[in-house]
Amino acid sequence: MTRLARRRVLSVLGSLPLAGPLAEAQPADFPDRPLRMVVGFPPGGPNDLLARIVAPGIGEQLKRSVVVENRAGANGEIAAASVAKSPPDGSVFMLASNGSTTVAPALNRNMAFDVRTDFVAVAPIGINPMLLVVRNDLPAANVTELLALARAQPGKLNGASAGAGGATHLALELFKSLGKVDIVHVPYKGGGPAMADLMAGLVDVYFGGLSTALPHVRAGKLKALGQTTLARSAAASDIPTIAEAGLPGYDAAISYGIFLPAGASPGLVQRLHAAVDTTVRSPEIARKFADLGADPQFGTPAEFAAYVAEDLEKWARLAKEAGLKSD
Repeated sequence: MTRLARRRVLSVLGSLPLAGPLAEAQPADFPDRPLRMVVGFPPGGPNDLLARIVAPGIGEQLKRSVVVENRAGANGEIAAASVAKSPPDGSVFMLASNGSTTVAPALNRNMAFDVRTDFVAVAPIGINPMLLVVRNDLPAANVTELLALARAQPGKLNGASAGAGGATHLALELFKSLGKVDIVHVPYKGGGPAMADLMAGLVDVYFGGLSTALPHVRAGKLKALGQTTLARSAAASDIPTIAEAGLPGYDAAISYGIFLPAGASPGLVQRLHAAVDTTVRSPEIARKFADLGADPQFGTPAEFAAYVAEDLEKWARLAKEAGLKSD
């Protein structure tokens, strides 16, 4: 199994010794100077916050200073393109979400990089579920009832997103595709306005980040029908997954991982993987991730690479079926 949402399986797999060529790689070292961890978004967002949580631990393991460098723009494309062109000597690596590495390329064939050939997948670090939330007065108390309501009134319900082509939009489209329902997409310019209109009853459905949607659910302002990951997040263990609540196979997680430029030696990949894996397994890191609504992830470079390839194929297939493309 390569799906990183299956945390228990990958936790066990990630604890095993590396096998094959990677385990036999010759020792390698990183440049004797501060290393740059590039993030494709401004300070304060999930990518940046996760990077700043793990950077000190990775640096401690590598015995190098790790500096987080924000290169915001074009949904992470600018940062990824710059890392793809960097020397593969370990001086530069990238923390990125699947929104940048597999979702955006699925919608846009003219990207400045190819995640399959321009990078080496090193290690997963975390997964962030979204919550399927609905307005309080919608006559649906669970996923099964929402699907029944949508099927009874095709085209009558509307689903907000934080923007066309983003994670919240793709989560809605996957729900529509697997559930075979017609829900009208209403794109907003950001998650804040979408959430506000949902609470005001102006839209019916929204897939919001766990850390932002859960407080409104706990306050009684919204109803949560399910989490978008295959396993329940520790931060909301009382809320079922969409897959177990009525739509088997549904999985629309936001995942995060570490990448090196293509050409990095197996020894560098092995050392960075070990540093990341050791850091993410820290109980302190797990607590900090939980504050952001994220769960730590573990897996070998081969497992992470397989996940990236599978995720890219999944979103490309959905984009083609739904006729989606980047603006």
